[in-house]
Amino acid sequence: MSYTHAVTVALSYPDAVERTRQALAEQGFGVLTEIDIKATFEKKLGAEAAEAVGDYVILGACNPGLASRALAAEPELGALLPCNVVVRRGAEDTETTVEAIDPQTMVKLGDSP
Repeated sequence: MSYTHAVTVALSYPDAVERTRQALAEQGFGVLTEIDIKATFEKKLGAEAAEAVGDYVILGACNPGLASRALAAEPELGALLPCNVVVRRGAEDTETTVEAIDPQTMVKLGDSP
């Protein structure tokens, strides 16, 4: 079962992160949080773990209008916010992957229409 939408792009990791930010902004999303998994792994688990995961960032994106409607309908949905968008590229990869949860997956988790 696939629960994400993913696209692989022929961009460098930094370019893919920047283009993802731009695409999110064009759709009314801001980035509230940013988690650099590689840096976190290096700090907590060591260089080997960091190299194994490769370049990997989780962008916590939020569209305030959509979030407001979702929370008004079902306050518990806040546990799923912000919406995470992952940009990742393994050390040996030549392309970068961008992925986010399938919105239909999120809808199925709640009880509201």
